Amino acid sequence: MKTPHSFWSLKIFVHCDKHSTQLKIMRHVSSFFACLLVALLFSGCAQRAYHQHDDSFDLTSVSTYSWADADDDKNFDTKRRNLNSIRDTKIKRTIDKYLQEHGWKINNANPDVFLVFDVVVDQSQQNVNVPVYSQPTTSWFFNPATRRWVPIFYPSNLVGFNTATRQVREGTLTLSMMNPVTDKAIWQGWTTSEIYGKKISDEKIDRDVRAIIKELKKY
Repeated sequence: MKTPHSFWSLKIFVHCDKHSTQLKIMRHVSSFFACLLVALLFSGCAQRAYHQHDDSFDLTSVSTYSWADADDDKNFDTKRRNLNSIRDTKIKRTIDKYLQEHGWKINNANPDVFLVFDVVVDQSQQNVNVPVYSQPTTSWFFNPATRRWVPIFYPSNLVGFNTATRQVREGTLTLSMMNPVTDKAIWQGWTTSEIYGKKISDEKIDRDVRAIIKELKKY
């Protein structure tokens, strides 16, 4: 026979066990939504790239490449603007890294394709929506019970947007692949993003190249 004390102890234990189970479920649900939010944020911030492809050329057969001379090679129209040796070296090394991760190898003797890249920096105008809020206000009412005037605070509210224009610097990185036999472009990938500061950062180079090579991996 259970005593009242043991009955209440059992009841409290069952209640605590249910509460613990609910807490665990809430933690799992919270963790799931937190991971989902992080994934959405990263996907929204991911660099977008685009490409065009000559359908008559089978890119799945490509496994080797070589860099075309951007200035001296007369077979291709590859003379680039905005030359910068330090930046260009970093871009080329980054492209090499991601292409070799993709399974491609450098073959200067008999490559499947020639590569060349181009960097264009432009000034552009960008429209920005600036939120406009109302002024916060305070109202007073008289409380007959306490015979005092009591304030009520009304916070500011969003009333609309003003459109402003700002000047931005955008950099476009383009990677082109040429058929060594026909001298024709067979694939081209590019991406454009804003440049913060005077120079293109290493982080932007890595992000842009990774986005372009991701387009290549679709084949």
